[in-house]
Amino acid sequence: MFLQRKALTETWPELHKAIEAVLKSLSPGSSMVAADLGCSSGPNTLLVVSEVMNTIGAYARERADDSISAMEVQFFLNDLPGNDFNLVFRSLEPQLRSLVPCYVAGLPGSIYTRIFPCQSVHLFHSSQCLMWRSKVPEDLSNGTYVNGGNIYIGKNTPQVVVELFREQFKNDFELFLKLRYKELVPGGRMVLTFMGRKGGDMPMHGTVARVWELLSKAVQHLVEKGRIEKKKLSSFNMPYYAPSVDEVTQLIKQSNIFEIEDIRLFETNFDAHDDSDGDVVLDCSSSAENIAKIIRAGIEPLIINHFGEDILDELFRVYCSILAKNLEKGKAMCPVIVVMLKSKH
Repeated sequence: MFLQRKALTETWPELHKAIEAVLKSLSPGSSMVAADLGCSSGPNTLLVVSEVMNTIGAYARERADDSISAMEVQFFLNDLPGNDFNLVFRSLEPQLRSLVPCYVAGLPGSIYTRIFPCQSVHLFHSSQCLMWRSKVPEDLSNGTYVNGGNIYIGKNTPQVVVELFREQFKNDFELFLKLRYKELVPGGRMVLTFMGRKGGDMPMHGTVARVWELLSKAVQHLVEKGRIEKKKLSSFNMPYYAPSVDEVTQLIKQSNIFEIEDIRLFETNFDAHDDSDGDVVLDCSSSAENIAKIIRAGIEPLIINHFGEDILDELFRVYCSILAKNLEKGKAMCPVIVVMLKSKH
């Protein structure tokens, strides 16, 4: 996905700093263990592996350091068990041309569980995973509270539902930090990138909520046509939450197990094919198609599981039409948070 690629390359400075900090901490002759969490199996999967290895190679050349050149790297690619790791491995060989030997392995498992032995990893990287929740908040999934025609936090979302989403993020993020802390070596680093929001205002918070709200309207359109049962929409909520920088900072500080070495927010166009200046969308129809493909790629399994596969193409045709009209107001920008952390072991 072009959107993820653009977000990745934007965060290379943080990744380079984290790698160099790890290399400086290693004893001569040591091996390095790195992991990309939520690696997926698309064209961007091996970008992180290549960037890490190229950075290590450049570091060794610049310092004429034979101990770095002789170092071996174990790189783990992690995602859920349904990920197509075979596709990843078939693409692997041409990507790994480095001065430093690298051994790549696949490791299935949720980022909200333990996936590595204690103090075994030097560097964790994760891109576009941590806005996805481990589950929909229980009081939403069991029907205690209803989100009134929304699939995420919308303009008419009750405040109690907003708090449920926020609390689910808090619990998941705190768990993620505790698990990775156990798995990192003393002084190990993490570089985490995920969708966020620009301010603290809720329930509506910019264009991340905007794209989901428009998808809610597309689902509502199919409800009105009788293609989807109304109760199906009422019972569907995204396992998703886009936090603010302040929320992320506060939770990290409260954990008291990581030091924040860098944190920032940047914006990228949801239509990664549009590099034009300004806020005006030059071709709303084309841009809507590009954005709809990105959203569909991320949410298609959830839609199929809840609504069935029959409505999929129709839903995204309607979504594309609604989105094109909305883009006349301006570009759909995606706020992204990147944070670099050091373990406090």
